[in-house]
Amino acid sequence: MDGRGFEKMNIQWFPGHMTKAQRMIEENIKQVDAVCEILDARIPRSSRNPDIDRLAAGKPRLIILNRTDLADPQITARWKRHFEKKGYAILETDARTGRGVSGFGPAVRRLLAEKLRDYEAKGQAGRPLRIMILGIPNVGKSTFINKVAGRKAAVAGDKPGVTRGKQWISIDAGLDLLDTPGILWPKFDSQEVGEMLAITNAIKADVLDKETLGANFMLRLSRMYPQAIETRYKFTPDPAASGFALLEQAAKKRGFLLSRGEYDIERMANTLLGEYHDGKLGRLSLEQPDG
Repeated sequence: MDGRGFEKMNIQWFPGHMTKAQRMIEENIKQVDAVCEILDARIPRSSRNPDIDRLAAGKPRLIILNRTDLADPQITARWKRHFEKKGYAILETDARTGRGVSGFGPAVRRLLAEKLRDYEAKGQAGRPLRIMILGIPNVGKSTFINKVAGRKAAVAGDKPGVTRGKQWISIDAGLDLLDTPGILWPKFDSQEVGEMLAITNAIKADVLDKETLGANFMLRLSRMYPQAIETRYKFTPDPAASGFALLEQAAKKRGFLLSRGEYDIERMANTLLGEYHDGKLGRLSLEQPDG
């Protein structure tokens, strides 16, 4: 257990596609006018690939905070200000329902207003803007692209310098997207990043010990959203209790008993994670911006 009360665990995860993803970005970055990075609004820090800043250096950046329907709106507003201070354009979306997606084209054109003026001055007013779309797996990238493209989605045609298998999608007469496979992954340089990705279902929780993951998640909830535990599991969390004790108390409330009279905390851990994925705990963000 660390000083904050979280249990340590061994993360069996090896992001083997990282080199391939970096090479693809490096080969195509010069072909695009801007980079659009899709993040999970609940975990904007952990769902950001730490190498993107280096790989996309110098390119205008649009950050999509996706899944805002599942995130705490007050914390999302803080993240929006956080990224805007860094000079990024921000768009909040829920790609599943399509909310906010219609703002993508206007946001890109505002971001690249100067480039559009340059094209017009050179007599290239109809030249499309090219945007590279990046995002870790399971962040909702494909759903977002499909919503943006709608029924007009089409391969824009062969473009020089594009790696085989990557797809250009024409959104309208003035906007082309370069779709990239969802193979971009943060390095697990901390246990917290691995936990955040597992809790939000970005990676399979099987790479971690499920009971420890559930215990640490319960502890995090007790500190950030104790009312969510009270509402869903019908008890007030003791601030001094361990994550396992809280998980056991929830299992007791649910009646998850094993044959020997012990409580089934593995089942409770699975239930807790499943109910969070389904939005049954409410709109909860798990990371807050610094400051």
